[in-house]
Amino acid sequence: MSVADDSTEDHGHHLPAVEDWPKGFGEASWWPFITALGAAGFYLGAALYVLGRGQNALVGPMVGPGVFVASTFAFLTGLYGWVYHAFVKAYWSKDAGHNSALRWGMMLFLGTEIATFGAGFVYYFFIRAGSQWTTAVEAVPDGFLGALVIGNTAILVVSSFTLHFAHVALRKGNRSRFLALLVSTLVLGVVFIAGQIYEYYEFIVHEGLTFSGGMFESAFFGLTGLHGLHVTLGAVLIGIITVRAFQGQYSAERHTSVSTVSMYWHFVDAVWIFLVVVLYAGAVV
Repeated sequence: MSVADDSTEDHGHHLPAVEDWPKGFGEASWWPFITALGAAGFYLGAALYVLGRGQNALVGPMVGPGVFVASTFAFLTGLYGWVYHAFVKAYWSKDAGHNSALRWGMMLFLGTEIATFGAGFVYYFFIRAGSQWTTAVEAVPDGFLGALVIGNTAILVVSSFTLHFAHVALRKGNRSRFLALLVSTLVLGVVFIAGQIYEYYEFIVHEGLTFSGGMFESAFFGLTGLHGLHVTLGAVLIGIITVRAFQGQYSAERHTSVSTVSMYWHFVDAVWIFLVVVLYAGAVV
């Protein structure tokens, strides 16, 4: 009998061993590492994209986009494996339940996200307080804080409420209300993403803003782009729990993934409000 088999008999789980790849058992799962490597590749791809521009480019112009696409594939693959083995497979095997460890894991993850966004805001505060702000703010287009931004903000705030009350309905056993509010949240999230894409189109095509155009542009696209990626991930997660919800995988006693995704969605909502106040309003005041 192998070491892994002995461990299963004595302790009920496998040791972190090669044969666990890629499925993973308990703490031996490799999926979080794949997801983290894919996420790190986003930043590497963005940096290589900047280094690949200009006359003195250090890398080819397609290196950065190539790394970003590959990182997206790795991230989504890792996320699928992680979500499936942490939630879906465990549910059907009747091992899922009230798992507070996953909620604590999400809270720790959100702590790292605060640090990530904090670094971007520190950069913005630095240029906002610097002597070159007068020159940088000249790039701010007319109507920067306009109806589109205000409408998008309202949509995201409403989506946070619909997700909250969907969770409340689930815990009260109201399945039809839970499904309706969950679908509403997903639709609102997709509309928000579409609104941000349209905003980028307006600013890039009609206003001439570019990622490497100057200090303000780099801060704007860096912060809003980072937030847009997070909202997109949140929409993917909500889409996953929506599919699972229609398959009857949630109940008043089984809602861990709904709870953790709700925490994430409320976080990106709060970051957007802070971003609108600091970046959008701060640029026109």
